[in-house]
Parts: sequence; C-alpha cells; structure tokens
Amino acid sequence: MKLLKLVPDNTNLDFMRWRNFALVISILFTVASIALVAVKGLNLGIDFVGGQVVRTNFAQPVNIEDLRKRVDALELGEASIQQLSDAKTYQVRLPKPEGSDNAASAAVTKLRTMIQKSYPGARVDAGESVSGKVSGELAWDGALAITLAMLGIAIYIWIRFEWQFGVGALVTLFHDVAMTLGFFSITGLQVDLNVVAAILTIVGYSLNDTVVIYDRIRENLRKYRKMAIVPLINLSLNETLSRTLVTSLSIMLALLLLLLLGPDVIFALTAAVLLGIFIGTYSSIYISSPILVWLGVKPDSFLKTDAPPGTRPQEA
Repeated sequence: MKLLKLVPDNTNLDFMRWRNFALVISILFTVASIALVAVKGLNLGIDFVGGQVVRTNFAQPVNIEDLRKRVDALELGEASIQQLSDAKTYQVRLPKPEGSDNAASAAVTKLRTMIQKSYPGARVDAGESVSGKVSGELAWDGALAITLAMLGIAIYIWIRFEWQFGVGALVTLFHDVAMTLGFFSITGLQVDLNVVAAILTIVGYSLNDTVVIYDRIRENLRKYRKMAIVPLINLSLNETLSRTLVTSLSIMLALLLLLLLGPDVIFALTAAVLLGIFIGTYSSIYISSPILVWLGVKPDSFLKTDAPPGTRPQEA
C-alpha cells in the first residue's frame, strides 16, 4: 500500500520570494502587539496582582451587566467579572482588601451571600487568595524565566552554529512571545502562571523547529558551496517541510480538540500553545531563515581563509 505523503518528494516552493512581504507583516503585527500590551495591558490573574477569585455556577443564564451592577453595589473595590464556558459560569475577581486575612474572608463571604440570595440555586466555589507581595514575586519570576530561556537559547544556537544563527533564533523567539502576549491583550483572556508555562512551551517548540531548519541549512552550506544563499535556504526549507507540517499539524489538531472539549481551567493555556505552535511554524520559515540573508550569510561565510597556498579552504 502506498504511503500517504502530505508533501511530495519533489516539492520546490519558493518561500524566499515572499520574505520581504512576510517581514513587513511580522513587523506590523509585532509592533501592534507591543502597543496593545503597553496601552491596553494584560488581564493579569490573581497569581500576578493579588486578590480573591470566586467562581460561580448559576442555575440559569445570567446577564453579565446585571451581575456586575450587583457586585459593584457591594463596594468591595473594582471587580473584574469574566464569563467562562457559558452564560451560567462566571469568575469574579476582587482586589486585595487592606487589612488582615479576615478582611479578605469577609469580602468573599459578602459576595457569596449576595449571589446566593439574588440568584437562587447558584453554587459559589471557595475563594482563592494571593497576597500582593507573593503576586509581585510570581510576576518577576515568570518574566525572568522567559527572558533567561530566550537568552540561553540564543547563546546555545550561537555556540552550535554561528552568531548569525543565534541572532535569528533570538529575534524569532521575541516575535513569537510578542505575538502571543498581543493575542492575550486583545482577547482579554486571563494571564496566569499557566500562560507563563505555555509561553515557555512555545519558546521550546519554536526553538526545536528552528534548530531542525538551521541544521539542514548548515548541511547544505557544506554540500552546495557554489549555490546562492537564497536558493540554498529554499532548498533547505523544502527538504524539512514534510517534518514541519506533520509535527505542527498533529500537535495543533490535538490542541484544537482540547480547546473545544477540554475543561475551562486550561482554556487559556491551550489557546496560548495552539496559537504559539502556529506562529512558531510561520516564524521558523519566514523569520529565522530569511534573517540569515539579511545578516549577509553566504555559502562561503564560514570557511577558513588562512589555509596554506595551494590547499582547499576548510569549513570553520
């Protein structure tokens, strides 16, 4: 029986033909993502800002504006209300009250009493609480983990290949993280420690895809020393295209099913990883590879030039 192939063996797509157009699109979306995060901000979860989070399941669909008015009437501070899976499930986040832990417990009790009185049959889960000091430490540790992961990856690529490859990997990872954060800013999905784990997963996947392509480019730099760099990168991308598509599509299919059928508690994590896999696949082709051209890499860029007269230069 003939095996099914998503990508024929003789595939010869001209990816580099669209590299400048892809660069413009990537720059626009990256700048827009950074601007969104700077202006609109992120819907930071209790892990990062502190406070109380109460999840409520109502017996009947509830209008969010009506619920918001009733919560504001309690005068517990500026509350954030988010609809989860349907109009019966909501999450109410209250700011951390000043004073002892008793004040936080009293705020949650007041909220629970109001909901059960106003909406008969509603089930109010126990409130979670995180102090401001702990949330600040978590935010710092999360940002530090992402930054160190990106720098460590760039250094690894630099040592394994050349500095141009390290720069390409770092720019690619920055692009992927910025786009993911922009997605969370525009959608308003809550950013918590699960999302930090998702971003680190995206960084790892993007690195894996980039290293596979870079390794093939390095092999072809040794093999085709008279080929121009643009056709050589096109050849490398086509040779790794089957692996890239099969890996990405299989992971994305599993994540899509998990997004549609999985529990609400991991919805943001699943959405982040799904988007990140898509962006990481795109950036491995249209960011990490073309940047080698823009940095002046050529088939003879990594050959030693101090060989004795009459001998053939060797690869560095």
